[in-house]
Amino acid sequence: MSSELFTIQNLKILYKLALKFSIIVPVYNRPKEIDELLESLTKQDFPDDFEVLIIEDGSIEKSENIVEKYKNQLDLKYYFKENTGAGASRNFGMQQALGNYCIILDSDVLVPKQYLSEVSKALTENYTDAFGGPDAAHESFTPLQKAINYSMTAVLTTGGIRGKKKAVGKFQPRSFNLGLSKKAFELTKGFSNLKVGEDIDLTFRLWETNMETQLIENAFVYHKRRSSIKQFFKQTFAFGTARPQLNKRYPETAKLTYWFPSLFIMGFDVSVIAAIFGIWQLLAFYGVYFFFIFIDSLFQNKSVIVAFLSIITTFTQHLGYGFGFLESKFFKK
Repeated sequence: MSSELFTIQNLKILYKLALKFSIIVPVYNRPKEIDELLESLTKQDFPDDFEVLIIEDGSIEKSENIVEKYKNQLDLKYYFKENTGAGASRNFGMQQALGNYCIILDSDVLVPKQYLSEVSKALTENYTDAFGGPDAAHESFTPLQKAINYSMTAVLTTGGIRGKKKAVGKFQPRSFNLGLSKKAFELTKGFSNLKVGEDIDLTFRLWETNMETQLIENAFVYHKRRSSIKQFFKQTFAFGTARPQLNKRYPETAKLTYWFPSLFIMGFDVSVIAAIFGIWQLLAFYGVYFFFIFIDSLFQNKSVIVAFLSIITTFTQHLGYGFGFLESKFFKK
């Protein structure tokens, strides 16, 4: 037993010593976001070296001057390429990376100072070739951004699939906060040419090669998300359109729960019509649901304004995803 324990401990030490992180950030017309992200990366308490690669995806508003500002504080590389989308830009970044473990971040995140230390600790204790981390709302975010964050992460809205450990089984990392070993990238060729859902597609291909994924709960980022209801609707609509396409590619992964937003919206329409004719019971069900949304958000965010906006963002999320799912399922080949 003691020799077995010694071997396991040695392996963990080797993993830690061998880990070399490369942070990949694709960006398109968002220099202000890059400024805030790089500022947060300068505050990491991680003692080891890491590199940061900014991949400018054909932007008109370039981030080159922002990157130059941090050249003396970070091991920073800047690449400008033609516009081919976020997935291809992430692949390009991983091809250039010198590290053996790539961390993919969206440009609209802020990274808490302990982020890399938490990733290193988790991978040392339980190495996997891919991981994902949750997102949270920073205190500086607007009430709407906090409400959108609630709707995207709460158990009552998404079942906690984006980082609530107790609510998920086999974790599917998302590209706003995702780690991938160089070995896994070379084996899977990285992200596919899908415009939406490419991170889930990558996860399924990782599983097909028997590579493991994990949620690192403490490796969270502050995710700003969309700044308006209209933008949030467009984003969730795109998420909805992606799911039926993924179900076609990987039919064994299809679940009845993916229909929930569409059924939710259709049921709401039926409830409104029924209420016009004096049948209020169905609409009352939705009232109870949104009441619990309000209370849950109020408990989490300690703000009546954010709790009220959470009702609006939750309805928008169901509406966007539900309509996108139906359009893709029945009207797209």
